[in-house]
Amino acid sequence: MNGSQTRRIAVIGGSRIPFCRSNSFYADSTNLDMLAAAIDGVVKKFKLEGVQLDEVVAGAVTTHSKDWNLAREALQSTGLSPLTPGITMQQACGTGLQAALISGAKIASGQIESAIIGGTDTTSDAPIVFSRKFSQRLIALGRARNFKAKAAAFKGFSFAELAPQPPSNNETRTGFSMGQHCERMAREWKIGREDQDRLAMESHQKAAAAYAAGFFDQLIVPFAGVTRDNNLRADSTMEKLAQLRTVFDRSPNGTLTAGNSTPLTDGSSAVLLASEDWAKQQDLPIQAYLTYGRTAAVDYVNDEGLLMAPAVAVSEMLTMANLELQDFDFYEIHEAFAAQVLCTLKAWESEDYCRNRLGRKTAMGAIDPAKLNVNGSSLAVGHPFAATGGRIIATLGQILEQAGSGRGLISICTAGGMGVTAIMERS
Repeated sequence: MNGSQTRRIAVIGGSRIPFCRSNSFYADSTNLDMLAAAIDGVVKKFKLEGVQLDEVVAGAVTTHSKDWNLAREALQSTGLSPLTPGITMQQACGTGLQAALISGAKIASGQIESAIIGGTDTTSDAPIVFSRKFSQRLIALGRARNFKAKAAAFKGFSFAELAPQPPSNNETRTGFSMGQHCERMAREWKIGREDQDRLAMESHQKAAAAYAAGFFDQLIVPFAGVTRDNNLRADSTMEKLAQLRTVFDRSPNGTLTAGNSTPLTDGSSAVLLASEDWAKQQDLPIQAYLTYGRTAAVDYVNDEGLLMAPAVAVSEMLTMANLELQDFDFYEIHEAFAAQVLCTLKAWESEDYCRNRLGRKTAMGAIDPAKLNVNGSSLAVGHPFAATGGRIIATLGQILEQAGSGRGLISICTAGGMGVTAIMERS
């Protein structure tokens, strides 16, 4: 994104609704409801009522077929001008960040001046469908033109075909869930249960401290009567976490629990991006700049760790930016699982991995743990898949604004063995 012929991508700021555990406070809310609330939070925050933006780009992972252009429908439920185009996209948990990279590239190249990006997800309103066999019967029934054809559509019918087919988060090509894949990663990288629990505890403690300090006051808009994330456990301790049973591997070798893994979560987020000229015209201060981004994938089907792609993407991005891993003041690494974060950090410290997988001459090295997820992350606040990218961009933007200057790294792992990363800077 950087270059003499490109413009800088300004991050103006973001908004999100509180994140809540699935089937709790947002059980009656839809992705459309939640995304509209997050976008409208940005609209009101930056006084954009009636303003025509160049685009809104957002998406969700768990969707109904009726949500064929969720971004467009959501923006029409906000104060934005209805002349604003909406684009729906999806890249699993990297959706929000990838949306920022897509719109950011358009801003950098001069195609557009402004955009709201974001994401939403709910597993409380998950689409429940019939089996493929029964669905095909219904299609045949719709095509039938006489009684004989209608009867033929149900030849051999079994009531078992009526069993609902809920969505699954298992990887299609392996049949394993993300948690099962992460257990394999934890074994490969020798990541113990205690270290995972400690990272989870610290995430809760940091997020609780951030709430107490008022950090989230400008980032969160109330929704459905909720004013703060309901997954947060300010009283989280190592003793309490140690009492939890493992959930993905019940053998003595299992290490992942409900405490050191993110819960299924409902929520949404949105962020305003713009060119510097547009921001000045609107009299909007700039929090930071989105300067680099990179997406990578790993061959998880052939035993490469499903959630290791961010380790690759960060390495490639740093090469592009001519930076070292230690050249950052803040690190926002999405905590899908505590083990995933720890595996990534360990990979960067491994000379063997950096040499043989990343093509580097030496190990990338360690980061300062005091700079990692300084206001907590997904283990504490929750993880509505497509909404996490927007949450992190808005969080890092406010961190950099409050610091006055600095450089931050974003790293997000996704289903399908991919990773989306970015750099944000303020000088």
